[in-house]
Amino acid sequence: MSSPDQFELNGLRIGSGLFLIAGPCVIESEAHALKMAEAIGAVARKLALPFIFKASYDKANRTSLKSFRGPGMTEGLRILKRVKKETGIPVLTDVHQACDVKAVADVVDVVQIPAFLCRQTDLLVETARHAGAVNIKKGQFVSPWDMRHAVEKVRGSGNNNIFLTERGSTFGYNNLVVDMRSLAIMRRFAPVVFDATHSVQLPSAGAGGEAVSGGQPEFIPLLSRAAVAAGVDGVFMEVHDNPAQAKSDGANALDLKHLETVLGELLAIRRALETRENPHH
Repeated sequence: MSSPDQFELNGLRIGSGLFLIAGPCVIESEAHALKMAEAIGAVARKLALPFIFKASYDKANRTSLKSFRGPGMTEGLRILKRVKKETGIPVLTDVHQACDVKAVADVVDVVQIPAFLCRQTDLLVETARHAGAVNIKKGQFVSPWDMRHAVEKVRGSGNNNIFLTERGSTFGYNNLVVDMRSLAIMRRFAPVVFDATHSVQLPSAGAGGEAVSGGQPEFIPLLSRAAVAAGVDGVFMEVHDNPAQAKSDGANALDLKHLETVLGELLAIRRALETRENPHH
């Protein structure tokens, strides 16, 4: 996939070469966020793979009222600011309300629009005005070609630093499916990232009818390889050092111990594509 939509982000070139967005679903503690950023960062540096750390300060769309949501915006932004300062790694987090955008954008490098909110005009416009870069996750209910409208809302509000993330489409109940054609379709509008872990989520399908989502993490490597072969610009993964004990989305997270192997395979595919496209280099 080719497109002129490239931009610089804290020394990282979006839209030119593969990059990684990874981290725990939610900030579980300050120590854990730092540990995960450093551990994933070490793997990324070893593989010379540009990396953005991701963690949420508030999961506003948890299935149950009793579910852990995170430390909240004030504490969460303090932690993300420390992660960025101590590791030097760019950070990304999601925002749910337009009134929170400025405070979030003052701390993080990329402000993410959650999939369920990708059509919320006020949220998109406010994010465009304040964020250094915007990641819009494609809603499970939105066609890939209709994501052009979300991109136009952000660009029309003065921000050209945009990328789109595919996380699967609703397929019946409690299941998602990824149409790989969507990656090429959305690449016409902006750089595209593939969310390898939410794409294997089984929404609200926890064991025994519990109010949690299930997942099929065994398919993370398979779908990631397919997406990189399709030419995506980046891969998004929720990574945890102990998925069974994760406070959010552990059922579809990639275990940290598998990260280097999976990323190594993805980079091999990317190199093969580049060799095919530039046989004399």
